[in-house]
Amino acid sequence: MVGGGLAVVTLRNIIHSAIAMMICFGSLAGMYALLGAPIVAAAQVLIYLGAISVLILFAIMLTQAGDANLPTPFHRQVPIAIVVTLAIIGLVGWAVVQTDWGLAAEAVSANVDAIAIALFTDFALPFEIISLLLLVAIIGAIYLARRPEEDERAN
Repeated sequence: MVGGGLAVVTLRNIIHSAIAMMICFGSLAGMYALLGAPIVAAAQVLIYLGAISVLILFAIMLTQAGDANLPTPFHRQVPIAIVVTLAIIGLVGWAVVQTDWGLAAEAVSANVDAIAIALFTDFALPFEIISLLLLVAIIGAIYLARRPEEDERAN
């Protein structure tokens, strides 16, 4: 997963970076499954690996971002980036050492029935509003992605 994340930020070809990101999402879903959270793993596969990755690939292909001239890296910022990265790694390491993992290791029960009942009873209205919002966003993206030649041929 770490290798895939490094590939996302270091590859020069944006399509290859998107594929590496899909590999990261898939490996994270595998980690969730191995940790005993099958619902979260399934949501990771459906939402991130399926929908978000395809959305990003469509955005790349529709905007023709692969043809863009990418700027050269900022070499003056490399030392600052190294210092900030080492500071973040140090803080995360300190947090891992200082955390009492006994409480976090307790098993969490994943009850599919309770999630489904809550989603379709208590949260039915927000669920439908979000689905309509996504539909409007998709229709808007299709409208914006049309080329002017298509409008002239339709008339």
